[in-house]
Amino acid sequence: MKVKAPYVAKAVQPGQFVILMIDEKGERIPLTVADYDRDEGWVQVVFQTVGTTTMKLAQVNVGEDLSSFVGPLGRPSKIDRYGTVVTIGGGTGIACVHPTTRALKEAGNKVIAIVGARTKGLIIMEDEMRKGSTELLITTDDGSYVRKGFVTEVLDEVLQREENVKKVWSIGPAIMMKATCDVTKPYGVDTIVSLNAIMVDGTGMCGTCRVTVGGETKFTCVDGPEFNGHLVDWRGFMNRLMRFSQLEKMSLEAYKEKQRR
Repeated sequence: MKVKAPYVAKAVQPGQFVILMIDEKGERIPLTVADYDRDEGWVQVVFQTVGTTTMKLAQVNVGEDLSSFVGPLGRPSKIDRYGTVVTIGGGTGIACVHPTTRALKEAGNKVIAIVGARTKGLIIMEDEMRKGSTELLITTDDGSYVRKGFVTEVLDEVLQREENVKKVWSIGPAIMMKATCDVTKPYGVDTIVSLNAIMVDGTGMCGTCRVTVGGETKFTCVDGPEFNGHLVDWRGFMNRLMRFSQLEKMSLEAYKEKQRR
Protein backbone atom coordinates (compact mmCIF):
# COMPACT_ATOMS: atom_id res chain seq x y z
CA MET A 1 0.00 0.00 0.00
CA LYS A 2 1.34 3.41 -1.00
CA VAL A 3 0.29 6.21 1.32
CA LYS A 4 0.50 9.85 0.33
CA ALA A 5 2.51 11.29 3.22
CA PRO A 6 4.97 13.89 1.87
CA TYR A 7 6.41 14.93 5.24
CA VAL A 8 7.13 11.34 6.20
CA ALA A 9 8.54 10.56 2.75
CA LYS A 10 10.86 13.56 2.98
CA ALA A 11 12.39 12.50 6.30
CA VAL A 12 12.27 8.68 6.42
CA GLN A 13 15.47 6.62 6.34
CA PRO A 14 16.04 2.88 5.80
CA GLY A 15 15.13 0.85 8.88
CA GLN A 16 12.57 3.29 10.27
CA PHE A 17 8.86 2.66 10.72
CA VAL A 18 5.47 4.34 10.94
CA ILE A 19 2.48 3.84 13.21
CA LEU A 20 -0.91 4.12 11.54
CA MET A 21 -4.56 4.10 12.54
CA ILE A 22 -7.39 3.30 10.16
CA ASP A 23 -9.98 5.25 12.13
CA GLU A 24 -10.22 7.19 15.40
CA LYS A 25 -11.27 4.12 17.41
CA GLY A 26 -8.83 1.79 15.70
CA GLU A 27 -5.71 0.04 16.87
CA ARG A 28 -2.32 1.73 16.37
CA ILE A 29 -0.05 -0.65 14.45
CA PRO A 30 3.64 -0.22 13.62
CA LEU A 31 4.82 -1.07 10.11
CA THR A 32 8.38 -0.80 8.83
CA VAL A 33 8.65 1.34 5.71
CA ALA A 34 9.17 -0.83 2.62
CA ASP A 35 9.87 1.98 0.14
CA TYR A 36 9.40 5.70 -0.36
CA ASP A 37 9.63 8.44 -2.98
CA ARG A 38 10.65 11.85 -1.69
CA ASP A 39 9.70 13.66 -4.91
CA GLU A 40 6.25 12.10 -5.30
CA GLY A 41 5.65 12.17 -1.55
CA TRP A 42 4.52 8.60 -0.91
CA VAL A 43 5.53 5.91 1.57
CA GLN A 44 4.96 2.21 0.94
CA VAL A 45 4.00 -0.26 3.66
CA VAL A 46 3.53 -4.01 3.25
CA PHE A 47 1.42 -6.11 5.59
CA GLN A 48 -0.15 -9.56 5.78
CA THR A 49 -3.83 -9.88 6.68
CA VAL A 50 -3.71 -11.95 9.86
CA GLY A 51 -5.80 -10.00 12.37
CA THR A 52 -8.69 -7.58 12.71
CA THR A 53 -6.76 -4.40 11.95
CA THR A 54 -4.86 -5.75 8.95
CA MET A 55 -8.10 -7.15 7.51
CA LYS A 56 -9.67 -3.71 7.85
CA LEU A 57 -6.57 -2.09 6.37
CA ALA A 58 -6.76 -4.35 3.33
CA GLN A 59 -10.23 -2.95 2.63
CA VAL A 60 -9.08 0.66 2.44
CA ASN A 61 -9.56 1.82 -1.15
CA VAL A 62 -7.58 4.16 -3.37
CA GLY A 63 -8.38 7.77 -2.52
CA GLU A 64 -9.55 7.04 1.04
CA ASP A 65 -7.88 8.45 4.14
CA LEU A 66 -6.25 6.87 7.16
CA SER A 67 -6.99 8.46 10.52
CA SER A 68 -3.27 8.88 11.27
CA PHE A 69 0.08 7.99 9.77
CA VAL A 70 2.88 8.91 12.17
CA GLY A 71 6.57 8.77 11.35
CA PRO A 72 9.33 8.33 10.69
CA LEU A 73 9.91 6.59 14.02
CA GLY A 74 12.85 4.69 15.44
CA ARG A 75 16.52 4.84 14.62
CA PRO A 76 17.57 4.29 10.99
CA SER A 77 19.88 1.53 9.85
CA LYS A 78 23.58 2.36 10.19
CA ILE A 79 24.62 2.52 6.55
CA ASP A 80 28.33 2.58 5.82
CA ARG A 81 30.83 1.02 3.46
CA TYR A 82 31.54 -2.23 5.26
CA GLY A 83 32.60 -4.50 2.40
CA THR A 84 30.62 -7.72 2.05
CA VAL A 85 27.29 -7.80 3.90
CA VAL A 86 24.25 -10.06 3.97
CA THR A 87 20.63 -8.98 4.29
CA ILE A 88 17.89 -11.49 5.09
CA GLY A 89 14.14 -11.08 4.77
CA GLY A 90 11.56 -13.64 5.83
CA GLY A 91 7.91 -13.26 4.79
CA THR A 92 6.83 -9.62 5.14
CA GLY A 93 10.32 -8.99 6.52
CA ILE A 94 11.44 -8.97 2.89
CA ALA A 95 9.72 -5.61 2.49
CA CYS A 96 11.24 -4.31 5.72
CA VAL A 97 14.81 -5.18 4.73
CA HIS A 98 14.46 -3.76 1.20
CA PRO A 99 15.39 -0.10 1.89
CA THR A 100 18.42 -1.14 3.95
CA THR A 101 19.55 -3.57 1.24
CA ARG A 102 19.31 -0.88 -1.41
CA ALA A 103 21.10 1.72 0.72
CA LEU A 104 23.96 -0.67 1.52
CA LYS A 105 24.50 -1.35 -2.18
CA GLU A 106 24.37 2.38 -2.98
CA ALA A 107 27.05 2.88 -0.30
CA GLY A 108 29.40 0.61 -2.26
CA ASN A 109 28.98 -2.69 -0.44
CA LYS A 110 28.76 -6.16 -1.92
CA VAL A 111 25.26 -7.06 -0.77
CA ILE A 112 24.14 -10.68 -0.74
CA ALA A 113 20.39 -10.74 -0.13
CA ILE A 114 18.55 -13.84 1.06
CA VAL A 115 14.76 -13.96 0.98
CA GLY A 116 12.52 -16.75 2.12
CA ALA A 117 8.90 -17.63 2.82
CA ARG A 118 6.72 -20.63 3.49
CA THR A 119 5.65 -20.90 -0.14
CA LYS A 120 6.07 -19.19 -3.54
CA GLY A 121 3.03 -16.96 -3.16
CA LEU A 122 4.55 -15.28 -0.11
CA ILE A 123 7.80 -14.26 -1.84
CA ILE A 124 7.36 -10.51 -2.32
CA MET A 125 9.33 -7.63 -3.89
CA GLU A 126 11.62 -10.02 -5.74
CA ASP A 127 12.41 -7.53 -8.53
CA GLU A 128 13.11 -4.74 -6.05
CA MET A 129 15.40 -6.94 -3.97
CA ARG A 130 17.25 -8.17 -7.03
CA LYS A 131 17.83 -4.62 -8.20
CA GLY A 132 18.86 -3.46 -4.72
CA SER A 133 21.44 -6.20 -4.11
CA THR A 134 24.57 -7.61 -5.69
CA GLU A 135 23.26 -11.17 -5.48
CA LEU A 136 19.80 -12.46 -4.60
CA LEU A 137 19.20 -15.94 -3.17
CA ILE A 138 15.65 -17.28 -2.73
CA THR A 139 14.32 -20.19 -0.72
CA THR A 140 10.90 -21.55 0.23
CA ASP A 141 10.01 -23.89 3.08
CA ASP A 142 7.98 -26.18 0.80
CA GLY A 143 10.30 -26.01 -2.21
CA SER A 144 7.63 -24.42 -4.43
CA TYR A 145 10.06 -21.76 -5.71
CA VAL A 146 13.80 -21.84 -6.53
CA ARG A 147 14.99 -24.15 -3.72
CA LYS A 148 13.60 -25.93 -0.70
CA GLY A 149 14.89 -24.96 2.70
CA PHE A 150 15.23 -22.18 5.21
CA VAL A 151 17.09 -18.87 5.02
CA THR A 152 19.40 -20.13 7.79
CA GLU A 153 20.65 -22.92 5.54
CA VAL A 154 21.41 -20.47 2.75
CA LEU A 155 23.06 -18.09 5.21
CA ASP A 156 25.37 -20.82 6.48
CA GLU A 157 26.40 -21.64 2.91
CA VAL A 158 27.15 -17.97 2.23
CA LEU A 159 29.23 -17.62 5.39
CA GLN A 160 31.23 -20.70 4.41
CA ARG A 161 31.97 -19.48 0.89
CA GLU A 162 32.55 -15.78 1.63
CA GLU A 163 35.79 -15.08 3.46
CA ASN A 164 34.98 -11.79 5.11
CA VAL A 165 31.30 -11.01 5.72
CA LYS A 166 31.24 -7.91 7.90
CA LYS A 167 27.60 -7.67 8.92
CA VAL A 168 24.27 -9.44 8.61
CA TRP A 169 20.82 -7.82 8.77
CA SER A 170 17.94 -10.19 9.52
CA ILE A 171 14.27 -9.18 9.52
CA GLY A 172 11.29 -11.49 9.78
CA PRO A 173 9.49 -13.66 12.32
CA ALA A 174 11.16 -13.68 15.74
CA ILE A 175 12.04 -17.37 15.53
CA MET A 176 13.74 -16.78 12.17
CA MET A 177 15.77 -13.85 13.46
CA LYS A 178 16.89 -15.87 16.49
CA ALA A 179 17.86 -18.77 14.22
CA THR A 180 19.97 -16.54 11.98
CA CYS A 181 21.77 -15.23 15.07
CA ASP A 182 22.49 -18.81 16.10
CA VAL A 183 24.07 -19.39 12.69
CA THR A 184 26.22 -16.24 12.65
CA LYS A 185 27.47 -16.43 16.24
CA PRO A 186 30.11 -19.15 15.65
CA TYR A 187 31.42 -17.10 12.72
CA GLY A 188 31.71 -13.97 14.87
CA VAL A 189 29.71 -11.88 12.42
CA ASP A 190 27.78 -8.86 13.73
CA THR A 191 24.08 -9.53 13.26
CA ILE A 192 21.45 -6.80 13.31
CA VAL A 193 17.78 -7.64 13.85
CA SER A 194 14.69 -5.44 13.64
CA LEU A 195 12.31 -6.24 16.50
CA ASN A 196 8.58 -6.18 15.76
CA ALA A 197 7.56 -5.51 19.34
CA ILE A 198 3.99 -4.65 20.34
CA MET A 199 3.73 -0.85 20.56
CA VAL A 200 1.24 1.78 21.69
CA ASP A 201 2.55 5.35 21.60
CA GLY A 202 5.82 4.87 19.71
CA THR A 203 7.65 7.57 21.68
CA GLY A 204 9.12 5.54 24.56
CA MET A 205 6.56 6.71 27.15
CA CYS A 206 4.27 3.68 27.57
CA GLY A 207 6.93 0.99 27.91
CA THR A 208 4.88 -1.59 26.01
CA CYS A 209 7.66 -2.34 23.52
CA ARG A 210 10.38 -2.92 26.09
CA VAL A 211 12.92 -5.62 25.37
CA THR A 212 16.02 -6.88 27.14
CA VAL A 213 19.24 -6.41 25.17
CA GLY A 214 22.58 -7.19 26.74
CA GLY A 215 20.91 -7.43 30.14
CA GLU A 216 19.50 -3.89 29.85
CA THR A 217 15.94 -2.74 29.25
CA LYS A 218 15.51 -1.03 25.90
CA PHE A 219 12.47 0.47 24.20
CA THR A 220 12.09 -0.76 20.64
CA CYS A 221 10.39 2.40 19.41
CA VAL A 222 13.15 4.84 20.40
CA ASP A 223 16.24 2.69 21.01
CA GLY A 224 15.54 0.45 18.01
CA PRO A 225 13.96 -1.14 16.14
CA GLU A 226 17.40 -2.49 15.19
CA PHE A 227 19.54 -4.21 17.83
CA ASN A 228 22.51 -6.53 18.08
CA GLY A 229 20.77 -9.87 17.69
CA HIS A 230 23.39 -11.73 19.71
CA LEU A 231 22.44 -9.67 22.79
CA VAL A 232 18.64 -9.97 22.57
CA ASP A 233 16.79 -11.97 25.21
CA TRP A 234 14.82 -13.95 22.65
CA ARG A 235 12.76 -15.98 25.11
CA GLY A 236 11.54 -12.85 26.86
CA PHE A 237 10.88 -11.08 23.56
CA MET A 238 8.84 -13.92 22.09
CA ASN A 239 6.86 -14.36 25.31
CA ARG A 240 5.88 -10.68 25.21
CA LEU A 241 4.78 -11.00 21.58
CA MET A 242 2.22 -13.60 22.67
CA ARG A 243 0.73 -11.80 25.67
CA PHE A 244 -2.35 -10.51 23.82
CA SER A 245 -2.84 -13.57 21.58
CA GLN A 246 -6.13 -14.61 23.19
CA LEU A 247 -7.56 -11.09 22.97
CA GLU A 248 -6.42 -10.84 19.36
CA LYS A 249 -8.17 -14.12 18.58
CA MET A 250 -11.38 -12.92 20.27
CA SER A 251 -11.23 -9.63 18.37
CA LEU A 252 -10.82 -11.42 15.03
CA GLU A 253 -13.69 -13.82 15.74
CA ALA A 254 -15.98 -10.91 16.70
CA TYR A 255 -15.00 -9.00 13.56
CA LYS A 256 -15.68 -11.99 11.30
CA GLU A 257 -19.03 -12.55 12.98
CA LYS A 258 -19.96 -8.92 12.41
CA GLN A 259 -18.97 -9.21 8.75
CA ARG A 260 -21.25 -12.25 8.31
CA ARG A 261 -24.33 -10.39 9.58
